[in-house]
Amino acid sequence: MSDTATSTAKSRPEFRNIEFSNLRTLRWPLASLVSGMHRVSGAIMFFLMPFIIWMFDTSISSEISFAKFKAAFDVGMLGLPGFIWKLVVLGLIWAYLHHFIAGLRHLWMDTHHEQVSKEFGKQTGAVVMVLVLSLTVILGAKLFGLY
Repeated sequence: MSDTATSTAKSRPEFRNIEFSNLRTLRWPLASLVSGMHRVSGAIMFFLMPFIIWMFDTSISSEISFAKFKAAFDVGMLGLPGFIWKLVVLGLIWAYLHHFIAGLRHLWMDTHHEQVSKEFGKQTGAVVMVLVLSLTVILGAKLFGLY
């Protein structure tokens, strides 16, 4: 090509590898946000697995251990007030609900891949977000004793 042809042509954007520090400046479509949060919710559940096992074991071992379990959320435990432990459990509730519902969305999209489009991804992403947030608010209200 000649110099005039290359100078008049629009310059194409240069794509480079995405660095971790640039993630917050990127535009995240709803479908990719739901997918990324699916990974985050799985990691939260994995790293809090010892706490989940402790909660399960303490709640079903005996009546005395259940009273300790209940006191951890009412009075507190390990120097932290009960409110903080309830927030941790609320985070676990969100993580479980999001991972489960978004996982069903991913399974549906994997098995029915000929019907998947960009618009379908946006719609199902919105459905996942609405379902997860509404169920988290309902269960969180129960956890904090609002009903």
